[in-house]
Amino acid sequence: MVTITLLCPYCESDDLVRNGYASNGKQRYFCKECKRHSRENPSLRGYSEERKEEILRAYQERSSLRGIERTFGVSRYTVAEWLKKKADECLH
Repeated sequence: MVTITLLCPYCESDDLVRNGYASNGKQRYFCKECKRHSRENPSLRGYSEERKEEILRAYQERSSLRGIERTFGVSRYTVAEWLKKKADECLH
């Protein structure tokens, strides 16, 4: 029998207990040392660079922010933040 010891991603402690399930169905853990929660096999947050570029190209082709929100399922506020960052990169 193989035993896998899970470590806290924050403090490296092995004093973890199961603490329910996340909304995506992954097991949640609670660290008794640092009192923080974590998930098993956390996935990367956000959108890939290719997806961001696709959405920003749609905006450059005169799509409205609300239209992009409906089409791609991305919040218009998120797209607005991407546009601000892109503008800052162009200025510097």
